[in-house]
Amino acid sequence: MVNGDERTASEDGKGRLELQTWSDLPLELLELILCNLTFEDNVRASVVCKRWHKVAISVRVMNQSPWLMYIPKSGCLYEFYDPSERKIHSLELPELRGCRVCYTKQGWLLLYRRRNHLVFFFNPFTRETINLPSYELAYEIMAFSCAPTSTNCVVFSIKHVHPTVVAISTCHPGASEWTIINHRNRLPFVSSIWDKPVFCGGLFYCLSLTGWLGVYDPGRRYWKVLAVPPPRCPENFFVKNWWKGKFMTEHNGDLLVVYTSQNKNPMIYKLYRSELAWKEMESLRGVTIFSSFLSSLSGANLPGIMRNNTIPVNSSMTGESNLPLRTYGSSHPAMPYPLSERSDLLYDVHSGLSLGDFGACINGGVGSSTQ
Repeated sequence: MVNGDERTASEDGKGRLELQTWSDLPLELLELILCNLTFEDNVRASVVCKRWHKVAISVRVMNQSPWLMYIPKSGCLYEFYDPSERKIHSLELPELRGCRVCYTKQGWLLLYRRRNHLVFFFNPFTRETINLPSYELAYEIMAFSCAPTSTNCVVFSIKHVHPTVVAISTCHPGASEWTIINHRNRLPFVSSIWDKPVFCGGLFYCLSLTGWLGVYDPGRRYWKVLAVPPPRCPENFFVKNWWKGKFMTEHNGDLLVVYTSQNKNPMIYKLYRSELAWKEMESLRGVTIFSSFLSSLSGANLPGIMRNNTIPVNSSMTGESNLPLRTYGSSHPAMPYPLSERSDLLYDVHSGLSLGDFGACINGGVGSSTQ
């Protein structure tokens, strides 16, 4: 039997529950839900109410843009520019003396020292070095699939032998020698230092000087030039040093090619594999493309003016010196990177270290930080 007091308490509790809304969720539960949303859904949730807005902002993850690594003309003092904080961090890196940077990815540099034909990976912040077998490198380009600490890491190099033949060399950390195999081209493919290699979906893609696309399967050791006509070039692209304005990257499994031309908006093409065709993109849909001579990167959900942009990085190799950020579909430039007459390259700091790691590196006395 239930007395009157108990009935009243029960009814009051039920009434309070009926009055509660989604905005009354416990803070811990709300944080757990919002931190598992995608960036787009997080933004949508933030407009529900003031309380949700505050929590959504606190757990929102903005992807970090790559840093710019300045290569000094002399000495071993390297500078890293963080565009999001607009700070320059300096590091003494004597390990890089006499070395040529061949490729960068996931916080690692692939280096070649001509004096002893040494090829090795180096992480500027952890100072970890991973050696590969000696390899005499001339003018061929190189790339690697993922961080050398992974068992899936493969190093790729391609060299022109004959108009119908390329030599492909592969290696991996822990190997005792390089594997070098000559492959015939059924379609025109002249390899040069201006080739653009990209690892995507387990395969190495290589865009030639003239725009033909070759693909190499490191597991099957199989090379093929795809029957895909080169992307259509801008009318004013075939001018002096035209080959220096072409870049390739990947984003979420899609291959993207960027054609840049001075004082003009870039043209961006996406490869449709099923149709064997490049098609021009009308919108980047929030993606940012950082293009540089050695390796180009893409990112999504980057902060502020970087979103929906192509950003050519200054390099003495490309001749694209002091180019501003170019808004895709707009003629209004912005400048996230400082101008420099030095050669430089992109450094994917987001996957290379945490900000805590960098702070420990700086505080350890091997570098400095300035605005």
